[in-house]
Amino acid sequence: MACPYFLPQKRIENPPWPHPARLPLGDAWSGCCTAPGHDGVRPTDEELKDGCNLGYARHCARLPVSRAADAVRFSVARDRDHKLSVQFVCEIGYAPAAHGMLQFDAAAGRWSSEHADARIQKMAECYVETYLSRTGTASQIEMPRQKNGEARGTRKATRGRKIATDGRESQVS
Repeated sequence: MACPYFLPQKRIENPPWPHPARLPLGDAWSGCCTAPGHDGVRPTDEELKDGCNLGYARHCARLPVSRAADAVRFSVARDRDHKLSVQFVCEIGYAPAAHGMLQFDAAAGRWSSEHADARIQKMAECYVETYLSRTGTASQIEMPRQKNGEARGTRKATRGRKIATDGRESQVS
């Protein structure tokens, strides 16, 4: 259950957890914070370890008091014919607050349904990337890319914002 304000960007080499495959995104990730007023802030190693990658970071000073979720979790509900159904659950107070299903067509290397929130969609992409690398199908599948050839990571977010994988945010017209 990653923090809902965490925007993962890169897998952490030699993570400090004994079993990183058990983490909510399937591995340890570095990234930036997207909490209001703290967009683009790089969490410390300790914050990544105790909050960002795990969710329920109530000790985090950047976490808004009023929020829709404390954590987000993912799981592959179905993996058949190179099509993944990825279930997400947003939790608040250790109870489900929102849930849904996202669809990834691994053969085409694209999402056939996406989450409206760029942060949750990016977490889903990281989760699927980790899942595919563990199941041995990642080498056969090319993850979606932007026109410039970089790994996709910029999406329209709610409230007219775009959040890039480097944590920068800009207004969408």
